[in-house]
Amino acid sequence: METELIIIHPENPQERQLQKVVDCLKSGGLVIYPTDTVYGLGCDIFKTRSVEKIAQLKGLKPEKANFSIICQDLSHLSDFARPVSTPVYKLMRRTLPGPFTFIVAANNKVPNLFLRKKTTVGIRVPNNKIILELVRLLGNPIVSTSVHDEDLLIDYTTDPELIFERYRGKVDLVVAGGPGGIVPSTVIDCTGDEPVILRKGLGEIEL
Repeated sequence: METELIIIHPENPQERQLQKVVDCLKSGGLVIYPTDTVYGLGCDIFKTRSVEKIAQLKGLKPEKANFSIICQDLSHLSDFARPVSTPVYKLMRRTLPGPFTFIVAANNKVPNLFLRKKTTVGIRVPNNKIILELVRLLGNPIVSTSVHDEDLLIDYTTDPELIFERYRGKVDLVVAGGPGGIVPSTVIDCTGDEPVILRKGLGEIEL
């Protein structure tokens, strides 16, 4: 596999470069991209084989992997999640786009690959122009997981060129969109009576 590095301006993403990435996703490619937290690894949600490849890359079974779904905005929510309560929806409206992952009940439109042993899905709307534009141009969400370091060298997750070197031959494309962060998103479980913070990450939130 020949991995390509594409540089995209974080504030003014170039349409031509974005389209290259979208074409790669549509053809089942694996892509690494910036978010508002750490760099992410993802693919088109409807490319089952690609989701399986990401799981293999991370040494996980797809049904046990805690992948999230990156959406352009909350209009995708009803496509993949069961209706949420009004307070939860208001909480999401107040905090998104932002560094949060909301765990909600999945509906039957989520690919079966995700739901063999789970009934929930994580929803992300990152405050990052590049990834939001990619999802918009793709026309549907991207399955996403964080790029983690086995050896905990922080440079790997923050520097896209080092990420490129590490994942060369393992993914199809790496988007260099500026330095990444080292703190993941805050994860909020919204499947119970009250939202609960499962992981305290970058985002500050009042429940």
